[in-house]
Amino acid sequence: MTLTVVDMHTGGEPLRIVTGGYPDIPKGTILEKRAYVRDHLDHLRKILMFEPRGHYDMYGALLVEPDLPGADLAVLFMHNEGYSTMCGHAIVALGRYAVDERLVAPREPMTTVNIEAPCGLISAAVEVRDGKAGAVSFESVPAFLFAGDQRIELPGYGPVGFDIAYGGAFYALADCRQFGLEFGRSRVRDFVDAATALTDKLKAELPLSHPDHADLAFLYGTILTDGQDTFSDMPTKNICVFAEAEVDRSPTGSGVTARLAAMHAKGQIEIGRTRLFESIAGSRFSGAVVRTATAGPHDAIIARVYYSGRAEFIVEDDDELGRGFLLR
Repeated sequence: MTLTVVDMHTGGEPLRIVTGGYPDIPKGTILEKRAYVRDHLDHLRKILMFEPRGHYDMYGALLVEPDLPGADLAVLFMHNEGYSTMCGHAIVALGRYAVDERLVAPREPMTTVNIEAPCGLISAAVEVRDGKAGAVSFESVPAFLFAGDQRIELPGYGPVGFDIAYGGAFYALADCRQFGLEFGRSRVRDFVDAATALTDKLKAELPLSHPDHADLAFLYGTILTDGQDTFSDMPTKNICVFAEAEVDRSPTGSGVTARLAAMHAKGQIEIGRTRLFESIAGSRFSGAVVRTATAGPHDAIIARVYYSGRAEFIVEDDDELGRGFLLR
């Protein structure tokens, strides 16, 4: 067996794109394909994500045959625990990859790449100049605040306030200061422990639902923020801990979408206003609410998330994160 891949990163968060070696995936919906890969081909995920070829925080993308009309490509996301429903940093990388590899014919000044993900169809926009791909953004599926201003007694931490929001995946959102944590001063390990404790507690006690499909209704992780949710010209910092205590090096595209949905529902950001989001590694995404929508019974928003970097395993002048860093 030979598996071939292309490794990229978005804001420091890795993406291993599988380019060959997987068996054929049976036809069906994207969620049926996700279930098939999970139930029959999970050994390949472990080969690619786990050491010695990967690492604890590796992230992957398997391109499959699209099912939705209008989709240029379809993708299954994988990580240390299994298979997620949405991944914004992967969408950014795949938009660039699709143009670089001519999976989609480049058009200047902007090329649209429609990517079918388990959560739905995502539209990525790739800037193209002189035939080369540059900055990438994507427009989300409908995102919404599922449960706002909740409180729970968390062993070891006391009462903790949080929101649950959906941005292609469900996240708990909580101010890190409730846990005695501060960005720039507290250890990453302490953020991970706090976020994991909240995720585990909520998975056990708070049922979720999604109007489109039951397979979307699970808590993917917890995002701890600096609490700066009201609008400011300064970036708001967060760390996303997802799957099996995996740490996102980027601000998390689906997490930024979920945060925007929660902010809009609480009157903290209006349509068209851009906000900067900064990761634990210092990389930044900008995001804005572009319009309102609905998702079943939920008032929802459509968010656009932007990333203006470019990286593969080539160190470019403006890619400081590509020069290397360590979190743990």
